[in-house]
Amino acid sequence: MKSRHVRALIEADRIHPGQVARHYRERIAAFNSRLNAFITVLDQEPRARPADAGRCLLAGLPIAHKDIFVTRDVRTTCGSRMLGGFVPPYDAGVVERLADQGCVLLGKTNMDEFAMGSSNETSYFGPVRNPWDLERVPGGSSGGSAAAVAAGLIPVATGTDTGGSIRQPAALCGVTGLKPTYGRVSRYGMIAFASSLDQAGILARSAEDAAWVLRAMAGHDPRDSTSVNRPVPDYVAALAQGIRGCRIGVLENCFDTGLNPEVGERIRDALRVMERLGAKLCDIRLPHLALSVPAYYVLAPAECSSNLARYDGVRFGHRAQDAQDLPDLYRRSRSEGFGAEVKRRILIGTYVLSHGYYDAYYLQAQRVRRLIREDFLHALETVDLLAGPTTPTPAFRLGEKTEDPLTMYLNDIYTIGVNLAGLPALSVPAGLVGGLPVGLHLIAGDFNEALMLAAAHAFQGATEWHDLVPPGFEESAS
Repeated sequence: MKSRHVRALIEADRIHPGQVARHYRERIAAFNSRLNAFITVLDQEPRARPADAGRCLLAGLPIAHKDIFVTRDVRTTCGSRMLGGFVPPYDAGVVERLADQGCVLLGKTNMDEFAMGSSNETSYFGPVRNPWDLERVPGGSSGGSAAAVAAGLIPVATGTDTGGSIRQPAALCGVTGLKPTYGRVSRYGMIAFASSLDQAGILARSAEDAAWVLRAMAGHDPRDSTSVNRPVPDYVAALAQGIRGCRIGVLENCFDTGLNPEVGERIRDALRVMERLGAKLCDIRLPHLALSVPAYYVLAPAECSSNLARYDGVRFGHRAQDAQDLPDLYRRSRSEGFGAEVKRRILIGTYVLSHGYYDAYYLQAQRVRRLIREDFLHALETVDLLAGPTTPTPAFRLGEKTEDPLTMYLNDIYTIGVNLAGLPALSVPAGLVGGLPVGLHLIAGDFNEALMLAAAHAFQGATEWHDLVPPGFEESAS
């Protein structure tokens, strides 16, 4: 069920918010064992703040938060043994804002450990399964949120996007995934992986649903030094502007070798729909986009190495038992608390920041990052939006790429550049390949989420891909 349907029923007094919450709790109870989409489910009465339904944007709307957002008195694990027993004393900025607008928290969704992964297989709590095929990955790191929305266990969920971790699972699970401009949404209380890249966002059925939630969660937060203080547009009202006259640059880089031909055909079909709706298409090639993956996998591990240094077994997090001395406590706590992928990235990050390698790797990657952003900004001077495939293939099988990290990393090849540039982007369902969803990737200029959402909304008004439900997860009419 789309969140707009839930809101309409509540606003018309045709259903009580408590009934809505019970409906989704029952679906979570019935299906989560098959998907492993949730780490924590709130079995008590759903948590919500007292609110005036007449003034709240999302009064009574059930929501799940990716388990990277701290939630007061509710366990927050980041998908890691390191934080397996951590119960925060405060709420993240995103959690606060959505609660203030009437959202009802039902649980915390599974994720790759500390958001490091592209398949949701690195979680200490086990892999999430794709509802379209339970033997395939849902994508990562926000795979739990994407799978839960796709299977109808929750109408909307939060996610975070460091290198594609909202948009990639949205594409593989057939839902809409929005990554806002860096600084548009508060990062306060969002456990850090790579601070200059991480951004909170949304997984929902449609662009309209995403617009409602973004309207509620966006805005300046003085507790977050990266939060930008500028007015929040009415994203919902802007949906009506449509796409006629919109100039869309088709990223030819993304149609080179490596793209599944059938995925490419679905994306070309989607672009033809947008052209019929009045958009004007032209080809665009970004000179430095191919350098996104190597630059990202220098910068992100470097920031990860710094951010995760605080988990030492002393103040909070997993603590090893019977340590011989302080160095032994540090070594054993971190060895036991972190999984293989997190350790790999910490080691890479420590290496590229070390004396003798900082200039050769880290500073060079920062220079490449600047070139990539300049490429995007130059292209967006001539077009309104950029478009291409979100992922090179549909969802791959569980375990297929876990032994080959480089191949796994390349699954984010079309999304990483956006994070390096700090731009907004979203993925919308654009068809099926072999019965599995694929996504159309739209990219806009800084803080131009409204145009991007309007284009996606127009596309979804002309297609039905976002309405498809994985077989076996259909909701009853009642």
